[in-house]
Order: sequence, then structure tokens, then C-alpha cells
Amino acid sequence: MSAQVQPFMSTVTGTLDAKGRVCVPASLRQVLAAQNTPGVYVIPSFVEPCLECFGEDVLQSFSREIATSNPFFTKDFNARAAVVLGETRSLPLDENGRIRLPDDLIAHAGLKDQAVFVGLGTKFQIWEPEKYRAVRAERLKQALAVLNAQGTLP
Repeated sequence: MSAQVQPFMSTVTGTLDAKGRVCVPASLRQVLAAQNTPGVYVIPSFVEPCLECFGEDVLQSFSREIATSNPFFTKDFNARAAVVLGETRSLPLDENGRIRLPDDLIAHAGLKDQAVFVGLGTKFQIWEPEKYRAVRAERLKQALAVLNAQGTLP
């Protein structure tokens, strides 16, 4: 892990070109570089129509976590390793900071000509803009409900 973990932050919209390339925002690339990540790791989300993106810190943390399970005699190990490590793609950045998203990942997220990058601390997501608008509204509603339940809202 890197000495000081920088969070993935901000929400930025970018263009997806006809070849499936999208420029990863500079602020996100800086976090990846600080983690000594060769490009970016991308996996289709298991619960939402988006792409989960992360760097070396999350990969190493997950690898350490599953290393505590027996790799040959537990179904848990096989299931977790297969759905995370088996589905993760290592996508290199080109000289312009772009990645080429494979067609199946583009289809999973329903991307067309634009992509929204959403920083979530230890990871970031890539969304189709219209889908993310609805998700953002729901996430805000959920966050406000938690704050209200805690009595922290005026």
C-alpha cells in the first residue's frame, strides 16, 4: 500500500470515442500513479449498471483478505476470487491518459458517447450520464435519511 492513501474524489464527465476510449480525469490518474498502479483495474459492478475502477491499494487489500482462506478446499475462496480477480481487467493508460474499454464493459454500463467518473474514496465508478443522474439523486436521498435518523440535520 502507498504510504499516504489519497482518495479518489470528484465527479467528472468525459467523452467516449468511437474506438471505446475514454480519458481518465487527471485527478484520478494522480491517485493511481501514487499507488504505483500500471493503468487502472476495472471490473463490472455486481450490483449496479456501472464499472468499478480501482488501483493497486484495493487490489492488494483484497488479495491479502482472501489469502487467509484455503485456496483449494473452500468454496468461499473460489467464489470470491473468481468474481473479483477473475473478472478484473488491467487497462493501460495511453500517452493521453486514455483507456480502451472492452466492448462487454461498455455494454454492461450502457455507455454511449459520454461517461461520468465518480470518485468514491478507495475506488471510482464509471457511469452512463443519464443513469447516474437518477443514482445520484437516490444516493443523496439515502445520505440525508441517515443524517436525519442520526439527528444531525437541523
